[in-house]
Amino acid sequence: MAIITKRLPEMNWERRSSEEIKKRVFQALAENRNYRNEDVLGFPATYLDEVEFYEDAPFLEQAAFLSAFLANPNHIGCHTLGEDQSEQAFKGTQRLEIEVIRLCAEEIFEGEKGKQDGYIASGGTEANIEAMWIYRNYYREAFEANDKEIAVVYSKDSHYSIAKGANLLGLFSVPLDVKEGTREIHSDAFRKALQSAIAEGLRYFIVIMNMGTTMFGSVDDIDLITAVLEEEGVPFRMHVDAAFGGFIYPFSKGKSAYSFQNKHITSIALDAHKLLQAPYGTGIFLIRKGWMQFVRTEEASYVPGKDYTLCGSRSGANAVAVWMILMTYGSKGWRAKMDMLMAKTESVCNRLKHAGISYFNNPYVNIISIPASEIPEKVARNYFLVPDTHDESPSWWKIVVMPHVKNGMIDRFIDDVHGFKQMTFK
Repeated sequence: MAIITKRLPEMNWERRSSEEIKKRVFQALAENRNYRNEDVLGFPATYLDEVEFYEDAPFLEQAAFLSAFLANPNHIGCHTLGEDQSEQAFKGTQRLEIEVIRLCAEEIFEGEKGKQDGYIASGGTEANIEAMWIYRNYYREAFEANDKEIAVVYSKDSHYSIAKGANLLGLFSVPLDVKEGTREIHSDAFRKALQSAIAEGLRYFIVIMNMGTTMFGSVDDIDLITAVLEEEGVPFRMHVDAAFGGFIYPFSKGKSAYSFQNKHITSIALDAHKLLQAPYGTGIFLIRKGWMQFVRTEEASYVPGKDYTLCGSRSGANAVAVWMILMTYGSKGWRAKMDMLMAKTESVCNRLKHAGISYFNNPYVNIISIPASEIPEKVARNYFLVPDTHDESPSWWKIVVMPHVKNGMIDRFIDDVHGFKQMTFK
């Protein structure tokens, strides 16, 4: 049997000790304006409520993230555009955010040094809509397109934020059918859908590619989609929804077409509050330089550099949390953690296979989807499996193999599936 060796991206960010991390965060906080001991009169915010969140708790001297949380820095704007484009009162923690964007863009997604912008968003939903907003405005400005000529193209397995974004932005949706067993986009159906859209007067396309769909963990064939788009000769901009897969697929799969080395990819969305285990409300938006300008909000005249983000004001503490996690592991440590998670996922797949339970699993993503016919609904709900729909009878239930999923839990789940099946057949 041949041994398959992954071609790994050249990721090489160093891990730091807990003392180094703590020192750097406190140094960043010291560079911010301090509401408690400096003359700050103009900001419509302050530190967190001092009755509920008191500052003299002794453990705070060792708790870098909680100290950042209490300090309440506002990271409004896009700091990768330059210091003159950011609120200088919080430049210390903003630098940590800039480092996070650089690391994700250059180390994980192989972007050229200094050639990407981005910011810590409220989540993958915001990051996806930010991309669609940018490309809509680009088509308006560069091609004088009206919104009825712009379409968003995406797999039916895509996250609901894509349909939400199209609705908010007044754009036409072109959802694409997938093959039931493999979750792959039908190439012929895609071509027909594209040709039909063109016949209906759609001229400009925003194409969403999935690196790990929410329900199945499936990864779209980006080369196939790109080839069809180029053959049809239509203008398109491509965004990658890597909200789930962004922190695992590049490490488990190795080299792939999903990187900034691919000239067709302009932007990428990630969620740090999934696999990275950062606090909720921590998405990451990455985009090549030269594109943020299309959503510059000139009316934000009181904000240094104006604003380029969908959310506006946002917590700097979340950026600090992402930086701390990435520095705690380093590239080697994170790859080792993801390798362990994928080994656990493979173990669960093998247990299911041995038990005669069919499933779908992308071998590079830690989601396992099981046909509803294989699992009694009572068992699925007892273990909080997530269905593909709550409005009618589900077709699929999914397991997400996270660090809290232990072997004993899976064994109990399989035993319960068998127990209910035997009761049904009696």
